[in-house]
Amino acid sequence: MTEVYGKSLVVYFSRAGENYNVGNIKVGNTKIVGDLIAKKTGSDVFEIIPQEPYSVDYNECLMRARKELKNNERPKYKGKVDTKNIDTLYIGYPIWAEDFPMVVYTFLEDHDLNGKFILPFCTHEGSGSSSTQITLQNMYKSAKVFTPLEIQGSVAQKDRKRTEQLVNEFLKHKE
Repeated sequence: MTEVYGKSLVVYFSRAGENYNVGNIKVGNTKIVGDLIAKKTGSDVFEIIPQEPYSVDYNECLMRARKELKNNERPKYKGKVDTKNIDTLYIGYPIWAEDFPMVVYTFLEDHDLNGKFILPFCTHEGSGSSSTQITLQNMYKSAKVFTPLEIQGSVAQKDRKRTEQLVNEFLKHKE
C-alpha cells in the first residue's frame, strides 16, 4: 500500500468509444488508470460523468470538444462529491487539444482545493500532460501540486503491466 497524505479521493473523467490510436474501447483509458490508483491507495472514487454524454464517435467528440474549448464552455456533470474533508486529490483526465476537457474545468471550478495535495494523472497519445500542472497550481495557489503521471492511452489499454509500473512509480509522490 502506498503512502497517502490523509484522506484521499480519486476523481477522473474518462471516455469510452472510439479513441485516437487505440480504436473502439469499452473502458476509457483514464478510468483504467484512476481505478488502479484507487485500488492501490484505498481512495474513494468519483467519476466525472457529463450530463450530456460525449459521442462514442471520435470525430463527433472531437468537434464538440473543440467547440467547448473555443467557447470556453463549462459542461455540467452528474452527481456531487464533497472535497472539503479530503487531504489528497488524485485528479485524472485525458488531454484534449493540449488541455483539460472542459467538463474537468467545471469540476475544478466547483471545488476549492487550496491547501490540499493534488496529484494529477492524464492519458494522452503524444502530448504528455501539456501545461495542466501549471494550470492547477495557478488555480489553487496554496495547494501542493505534484508532477503529473502521463500515460499514453495505448499503453493503458494494451500493456497493463507497464501501466501498473508507471502508477507505482507515480505513487511514490515524486515532485
